[in-house]
Amino acid sequence: MSASIVPALAAQADVYARALDARDARFDGVFYVGIITTRIYCRPVCPARVSYHDHRRFFPSAAAAEREGFRPCMRCRPELAPGLALVDAVSRLARDAVNRIAAGALNGHSVAELARDLGVSERHLRRALEREVGASPLELAQTHRLLLAKRLLADTGLAITRIAYASGFQSLRRFNAAFRTQYRMSPGGLRAGRRGGNGKLAMLADDAPVRLNLAYRSPFAWDALLAFLAQDSVDGIDLVDGGRYGRTVEIDGHTGFVFIENAGARGGRRETAPATAGLRRARRLANVSLSHVNVAISPSLVPALMPLLARLRYLFDLDAEPTVIDAHLAQGSLGALVARRPGVRIPGTFDGFDLALRAILRGRVRASRVGAASSDLAATVAAALGEPITTGIPSLSRLAPTPARVADAGVARLQSLGVPRRRATAAIAVAERVADRKLVLSPGSDPIETRRALTEIDGIGDQLALGIVMRALSWPDALPVADPGLQRAAKVSSAGALDALGEHWRPWRTYAALHLWLEDGARTSW
Repeated sequence: MSASIVPALAAQADVYARALDARDARFDGVFYVGIITTRIYCRPVCPARVSYHDHRRFFPSAAAAEREGFRPCMRCRPELAPGLALVDAVSRLARDAVNRIAAGALNGHSVAELARDLGVSERHLRRALEREVGASPLELAQTHRLLLAKRLLADTGLAITRIAYASGFQSLRRFNAAFRTQYRMSPGGLRAGRRGGNGKLAMLADDAPVRLNLAYRSPFAWDALLAFLAQDSVDGIDLVDGGRYGRTVEIDGHTGFVFIENAGARGGRRETAPATAGLRRARRLANVSLSHVNVAISPSLVPALMPLLARLRYLFDLDAEPTVIDAHLAQGSLGALVARRPGVRIPGTFDGFDLALRAILRGRVRASRVGAASSDLAATVAAALGEPITTGIPSLSRLAPTPARVADAGVARLQSLGVPRRRATAAIAVAERVADRKLVLSPGSDPIETRRALTEIDGIGDQLALGIVMRALSWPDALPVADPGLQRAAKVSSAGALDALGEHWRPWRTYAALHLWLEDGARTSW
């Protein structure tokens, strides 16, 4: 008897069965497996003994598993799995809906509102998610809230009330009821179990940063990504320091700061005692949560934790599948570059408008050298229009200018700050469109339509528009063929030749562009 498969996974059943038997980390977060005898669902990298084939059910999402009455494994912890990349095999609508729900789109909002934002009917949205993900919008939202709560209970000293609201629940009563119903224990009971049964846990002070980790699939060219972000930084808003990236944050009316550093593929939590042979063997087999970045979040941002974590995943391209991408690019004549820098990621952005404003003010999609942006127009405008913020960190003292503040400033004000009129006009036009939600610069937006809308603005050429789309939308399949640095690195002499060569790199031409830029020696960001 074969394992039971939901329809969305039927075509991949044999592949997933082999991945599960091998505990292949490339499939971590791509699917989940439910064990019929225990009613527990796991990641494909779980260190627990592999079950018999006829005791398995495969699911495309944690929500689909929980819908069928399965509970998350306490060993591999499904809430820590990386997510799906933009090119994964789900429909565009379903993917966009899943990403928005994961970022808290249904916390205090209705499915009808989400469907309207996505430009479809509520009925069509429900059908798409049922078909592709195996769960309804509300079931997906509930699973994301509960898994985040489970994670905060296990990994932080936040009070349970704060966890309830940080996870998107509108009341403590609803949180407790949902947790008991789904996981058959109270939130306090889970915390006690994870801490050895005595229930004693040092509570976080009100001003103490919240520390979490975000998983990714190895390898990860961390230094290359930090170099891009460093070149793009603006004094007072973000910085790269000693292998860490930090920035100020305003999200849903909450302000604060975040710091991120790479724990590496072998990092994980530090052991307080030498690991046993059995634990070492389990880790070698499973690679569970050993590839992650460490995140420190100011406590003022806890109420906006769901959208904050989603944005950080995009910023660092944590849901990419580098072994798949690198293998594809290597077959397309980039093998030597991939071997030198395996795991190159798209340097995303925390805020699409912030990225677009910097690119317009600098008049380019790439800085010319490391540190070139430290005293430029983007920094000048940020100092004038960005709200001051007290973080206790001298290098992080200002929020990025919002679309509304830039739009209100007007062209004349930007010109008084030294911005050339054409760039000032373009910046104000983008600010007005973003403020009115006529232009949405975030993952899930249509890249072709966004590129077209940007190029219609006087002062924004096609290459600048494409650079904004690549990062603001985390779009993996873009190639600025007119860029001379890319042409040099690819050893071609025209945009047409590079375009033809790029056909071999689809659907990951953005990653190819990154390899070529790095190879060209520019070491610059967009």
